[in-house]
Amino acid sequence: MRPRIRFLSDELIRKIVDEALKLLETKGINLNHGLLLERFGDLGCRVDRERNWVWFPRDLAERCLRSAPRQVKLWDIAGRDFSDLSGDRVHFTPGSTAIKTLEYGTNRMRSATTEDMVTFGKLVEQLDAIDFSATAVTPSDVPQGIGDSIRLYALLKTTSKPICTGAFTIEGFDVMRDLQLAVRGTREALAEKPFAYFSACPTSPFKWSRTTSDNTMKCAELGIPVEFIAMPLAGLVGPISLVGCVIQHTVETLSGIIISQTSRPGAPILYGGSPGIFDMRTMAATISSVEAQMIDCAYAEVGKFLGLPTQAYIGMSDSKLLDAQAGLESGTGYYLAALAGINAVSGPGMLYFESCQSLEKAVFDAEACAMARRLAAGMEVREDFPSDALFEELIREKNLLTAEHTLKYWRLEHHIPGAVIDRTQVETGVAPGTDVRERAHREVLRHLAEYQTPQVLYPEQLRDVEGVMRAAAGDYRIPF
Repeated sequence: MRPRIRFLSDELIRKIVDEALKLLETKGINLNHGLLLERFGDLGCRVDRERNWVWFPRDLAERCLRSAPRQVKLWDIAGRDFSDLSGDRVHFTPGSTAIKTLEYGTNRMRSATTEDMVTFGKLVEQLDAIDFSATAVTPSDVPQGIGDSIRLYALLKTTSKPICTGAFTIEGFDVMRDLQLAVRGTREALAEKPFAYFSACPTSPFKWSRTTSDNTMKCAELGIPVEFIAMPLAGLVGPISLVGCVIQHTVETLSGIIISQTSRPGAPILYGGSPGIFDMRTMAATISSVEAQMIDCAYAEVGKFLGLPTQAYIGMSDSKLLDAQAGLESGTGYYLAALAGINAVSGPGMLYFESCQSLEKAVFDAEACAMARRLAAGMEVREDFPSDALFEELIREKNLLTAEHTLKYWRLEHHIPGAVIDRTQVETGVAPGTDVRERAHREVLRHLAEYQTPQVLYPEQLRDVEGVMRAAAGDYRIPF
């Protein structure tokens, strides 16, 4: 039996969706994209071109919901294997676009560099419990014009896994599009086997920038999956009530679905987000509070009710170190996400309000993700009935260490953690005083020493990828 967690009843979800549809029709959204405004006007929407505002009739929104696919397939870079993002299947990927990195030893957060970006990509490639890679680090030492594309380029040279990414500029997206086409060859092949999915983030409350809406439109046209990342902030740019934030999240996400599905019916999307709670004592946007995690699970229930694949930024920590707070916030997030059946969980490695990546935390989180996956697998009968013979053997032998039942099922029933989670006895294991950061750092060094560049691109694909990036970089010499 697969365990599940619920925060909303079906009746309450229906009320939330109905309220969101009403708000789309009566309040509308701020859409800063002339072409899309013109398109929506042609579709019969009420449009105010001076204010860049559009109101969506219910029938259009419902039609777009019907056309959104119930499954997203994400292929590896070689195009040989895919992940099924549907149902309650859970996948883990690093938190994305951190501008800082946490140095081991000094515990200092500093601006991330290209070296940090490449190193993080290599590490994630080694972590089996993390299903997808991600443009997890935004380097500060590259020209602004290639800040988007160089992150995807780095992963194409370091990983074999599918990739979670995004672009902050229209020009950056265009280069990233060309990098993907250099790998797949044609638009048709890219649409058939996408290996990257893009984040599209509306601005709360009820606003889409020109860049984000343009990226959403272009991804839809190309068949590239998009995860919508609505970010209501309870008490500041969102209602203080959790249900109120879920209503706002629904409005903003449905508006993204409308942009996507009117650009190309059937375009793949993920019903995602990254809500937060505004802490009025510290003026901080906390994304790892229990309330933010509750909103994550609740909006995922809305997405599942609508039959859509789901995503969440959850499992991160607002801590500045890999410490007890990080373990509490991240572990709670992964367990809740697994029990909620969220299809794409973004979080491993991330600290400090979604802005800092840590190699050591990524290794720690990989073990936490594996434990969460075991939790979601639930319990099942393993030749437990009738039990007379098993307990007769236990009474006779005083233990079941070498029992056939034990040898047959122990790997299926029990997850054995790696070297970061310490379950050894002091007499035979790690010496007292060794803490989780030290153990995680040792694992980082081991994984990086064992890393080998995956051979997933043919020479002509690699040549084309490098050609796209060199053309975009201009006079800048790419250091890897």
